[in-house]
This record gives sequence, C-alpha cells and structure tokens, in this order.
Amino acid sequence: MDILYLLIPLSVVLLLVIVGVFGWAVHSGQFDELESQGRQPLLDSDQDRDHVEP
Repeated sequence: MDILYLLIPLSVVLLLVIVGVFGWAVHSGQFDELESQGRQPLLDSDQDRDHVEP
C-alpha cells in the first residue's frame, strides 16, 4: 500500500511531461502539412539526382 504514495505522484509527473512534450510539438509546428511530407519521397525530380554523389 505504501508503494501507491510513490506511484501516484510519479504517474502525475510523467503525465505532465508527456502533455508538455505534446504541447511543444504542436506549438513548434511538428504536425503541419503531414500529407506533403508523406509524398516527398515519392516525387521523382532531376534536381535531386544532381545532388547525389557517387
């Protein structure tokens, strides 16, 4: 029963850290334009081939 005195505050702190990291990610724009980033590897451009070194 004494372990609950440790686990409950620890879980609250962990929850606050997770919410803080998620808030930072949303605020910094990590979730903007998700679809265009997914299509980027599929695009075939000649410009990208010029920058690849052998």
